[in-house]
This record gives sequence, structure tokens and C-alpha cells, in this order.
Amino acid sequence: MDRLTSDTPSSTDPPKPAGWSPFARKGLIRRVLRYGGMVLLLTLAALVAGFLVFADSVTNMRPPETVKADAIVVLTGGYQRIEQAIELLRKGSGERLLISGVNPQTTPGQIRRSTRTSPDLFECCVDIGYAAIDTIGNANETALWIRDKGYRSVLVVTSNYHLARSLMELKRSDPVTDFIGYPVVNSDLKTRAWYSEPDAMRTMLIEYGKTVVAYLRQSIGWNRGPGLRSDREMPETGQQP
Repeated sequence: MDRLTSDTPSSTDPPKPAGWSPFARKGLIRRVLRYGGMVLLLTLAALVAGFLVFADSVTNMRPPETVKADAIVVLTGGYQRIEQAIELLRKGSGERLLISGVNPQTTPGQIRRSTRTSPDLFECCVDIGYAAIDTIGNANETALWIRDKGYRSVLVVTSNYHLARSLMELKRSDPVTDFIGYPVVNSDLKTRAWYSEPDAMRTMLIEYGKTVVAYLRQSIGWNRGPGLRSDREMPETGQQP
């Protein structure tokens, strides 16, 4: 009897059909590519649909005509936001204002002069937050401020395209407080073809991408860090107004 070699198939192995290959029509690799392609197309379709819903929501945002809360927080990103928040403070929409995410090199006096705010209002009712470096940091800085002051409802002032993600991060950091969105509308996106403007489209796409990532982080419980500056990065206390 001839000796069996290591290349001889076992009697228990099913015979391979003639011309069998992993790249064959019903082969494993072809099945993976087929189903993987279907998943990719469905994912892309969901992302495109999500962007259209996001863009429609942003373009239709309008600030409420009358609003009242215990306090106000504005997330920095431009003096227009801060000016709007200070105007709400003047009107009595909240009893105190936190400006969150201020650059450590910016003094309270510079903000006060740029927004043409009276020294009395600024000294009595405005707090400057230097700790936050991003939206997650804004949320954590605001949550600490709320717990320190004991507020139950807070008006959130930020740009319309930034509002959804801001509220998401704030509610994650402080699920107890009632956060009321107040979008700052820089320009009327509803009546103009913003999608044909590269800067507007870029801003919307970037913010949509960040919002999707925030949703995914929330879904899987991924903690990306506090988004706050270290103590050595903070400005010295007692900056002159």
C-alpha cells in the first residue's frame, strides 16, 4: 500500500467542487464584498438623509420671542453670541450670565468694552469661564457653575448650527437642569441658497460630522475627556476688568 502524504485530503473533508475558489460567485470573499458594499451604501444613504434633516433643522431655527430662565450661558465663538447673551441679561431673561470658553489671554475688560456693556452690569451679573477648550468643556464648565449657583433652568446661547450638539453635551453633563436653546442666527439661511456657498456648506458639513460623532459617543458610552484646561493653563485670578 502506498504511504499517505501530508497533502492527501482527509476522508472526512468534504470534496471541493471542480474549479472552486474563494473568489468564485458564491465564494466567501465575494459574499463579504457584496454584503459589505450593501452596508456601506445603506450607511452613506443614512448619513446623507441625516445631513438633510440636520440642515433643514438649522435653517428653520429661530430664537423664541419671549423666554425666561434662572440664568444664561453663552458658548464663545464670536462677539455676536456674547452681545446677544448680554442683551438677554439686560432684558431680565436670566439673573446671571456665564461666558464659557473664553481665551485665557482675554480679560473681562476687553469683553466688556467690545460688547459695550456697562461696568455695573458686568461686575454684578457676569461670570467669565476660562476652563473650556471645546463643546464638551463648555458643558462641563457650565455644569460646575450651575451646581455652584443652584440654578434649575438655563438659557443656552450659541450659533444655530452649533445648538443641537451643545444641548446634547450639556444634558449629558447635567441631566437634571432644564436647558433652553436660544440660537443666534448669523444670516438668513432659509431664504438663500447656502448649499451653493462653499463656506456655509463647509461649516454645515463639519458641524454635522461633529454632531454624528457626539451621538455615537453617547450611544457607546465613550468618554473623550473633560475638555477643560489644566490649572497651569488658567489665567491668574483677579484679572483687571
